[in-house]
Amino acid sequence: MGQRRLGFWQWLAVVLVKPVMTVWTRRTWRGLEHLGHDGPLIIVANHISHADPLVSAHFIYDAGRWPQFLGKASVFKVPVVGWILHRCKQIPVERGSVDAVKSLDALVKALDEGGAVVIYPEGTTSREPDLWPMKGKTGAARLALATGAPVVPLAMWGPERIFDPRRARLNPRPRIPVTVVAGPPIDLSRWAGAAPSRQVLEEMTEVIMLRLRDMLAEIRGGTPPPLWQRGGRTNAERPRPEATA
Repeated sequence: MGQRRLGFWQWLAVVLVKPVMTVWTRRTWRGLEHLGHDGPLIIVANHISHADPLVSAHFIYDAGRWPQFLGKASVFKVPVVGWILHRCKQIPVERGSVDAVKSLDALVKALDEGGAVVIYPEGTTSREPDLWPMKGKTGAARLALATGAPVVPLAMWGPERIFDPRRARLNPRPRIPVTVVAGPPIDLSRWAGAAPSRQVLEEMTEVIMLRLRDMLAEIRGGTPPPLWQRGGRTNAERPRPEATA
């Protein structure tokens, strides 16, 4: 969905949020061209702060797309708030219930309509001490298999300076540096047409998370740690996905 086709409530969200983010952040945007202007898109991002959706939404909007985030279904049941979220084309997610299938259907519908869906594969803000990516959940891979939509990685660094989840501290000062980089679509073609088995989904998810980890390392500098040091299996260092394609 291009910026010129926004409805009233979407324009209102832009008018209320973008000026605040323009003052609050000092932005370095790279790779806007990878988000394109038309057609379905699955955007996968690392998750380092509760400020991530505001920063990534600003970036995606500046690229000419309307971001459609996943939100807890309970939030959509809050009077007024839920109504506005629906009008802004955000997507409720039912977790841990038989209604989770409805969430996948809603995502597929959004992509069928040419939407840009934003997914944080980690499912929550990183619990790594230095905010490196954790083991990802398989929802983005499952959606990619179901729709064939391109998966574009989005790496962010700086939102943790706005709200640091390790200290639960909000920083209200203006001009906080944030960097967001979008990369070219991740090559998942080797799994095209595959059945969504657990092994296939986990392999796809690992490729996605390795790309995000390596992009984040380029932004931050230094050598990233092996993935999944906490809350999951330890993954030995391996060549980057680009080197093994």
